[in-house]
Amino acid sequence: MKRFANLKRLGFFTRLLDEAPPAERYRFAAEQIVRAEKAGLDSAWIAQHHFHEREGGLPSPFAFLGYVAAQTSRIRLGTGIVTLPLESAVRVAEDAAVLDLLCNGRFELGVGTGGNPSAFAAFGLDSAQRNEIFARNLDVVRTALAGKPLDGGDTLYPLRPELDKRIWQATFSVAGGARAGKAGDGLLLSRTQPRAKEAPRATLAEIQNPIIDAYLDALPPGREPRIMASRSVFVADDRTEAMRFADIGLRRALPQFLKGGHARPGETLEEMITAFDTHVGAADDVIASLRTDATLERVTDLVFQAHSVDAPHPYILRSIELVAEKVAPALGWTPTAPDVALAV
Repeated sequence: MKRFANLKRLGFFTRLLDEAPPAERYRFAAEQIVRAEKAGLDSAWIAQHHFHEREGGLPSPFAFLGYVAAQTSRIRLGTGIVTLPLESAVRVAEDAAVLDLLCNGRFELGVGTGGNPSAFAAFGLDSAQRNEIFARNLDVVRTALAGKPLDGGDTLYPLRPELDKRIWQATFSVAGGARAGKAGDGLLLSRTQPRAKEAPRATLAEIQNPIIDAYLDALPPGREPRIMASRSVFVADDRTEAMRFADIGLRRALPQFLKGGHARPGETLEEMITAFDTHVGAADDVIASLRTDATLERVTDLVFQAHSVDAPHPYILRSIELVAEKVAPALGWTPTAPDVALAV
């Protein structure tokens, strides 16, 4: 029976995509994170997206996590990710420092180059320069968090230099893995990735293991790896029920999936589940499915999200419970005691 020996932490992730008006989306997501804390999960992560509500429903991650911080006490709260090229680097450092103070050191700062090209245009930026802007902004964030003088001589207030040790970088590429490792940051791996034309049926492990290799090779000696894999996971009490929601959700998500550069899957539900890299069913089904993902043998953190099944809110709450009670323990995760904060 395969257990993932390196798996230390379990998290919940949401892009705030519930089929509801914005205020309800935010309330639902907060309730899901509160439920994750009650279930013993170690972390909860949210994504930032500008403008495109079908891709993600939250442009202001720090404001939202401040709201969630007031409703939780133990679970770590992370951005997965802040689209750093579209932000003021100094404001990111300021917001991160204030949020970390308010939640008693529970904040994890995940950053990436992300963002739709049209979003870059709205901000007066060229998406072709996203990597250069990202690198420049990340340097400013580090300088600010460390308390070093910024242009003009000012320094960050409040100071939170320890946040520099809680930065995570998201990437799809081997070069990005090396960049994160060289900086000593955590590595964020996506729940799915487009396949190259020459390898349309490549597994996530075949795509992501080389990224992990580059990350580990570049990591400074003595620095503990932090490798997080996000995965699409939806668990229901009944397999038939889970598959019914998967059929609805994956077909609804297909246009956006194709727009993201993925090849068109077959018409059957099983083909769509494979194409979307989704783990769905009753608990035993999902345990067996996750055990086939060789990437998970190397990660320190597994973060699960209900996208793109996106079942109704009550079923997502139940899925969180089932992952914590049945799925993750079978893979080697041990719940954190409710009164013990996780130090990363």
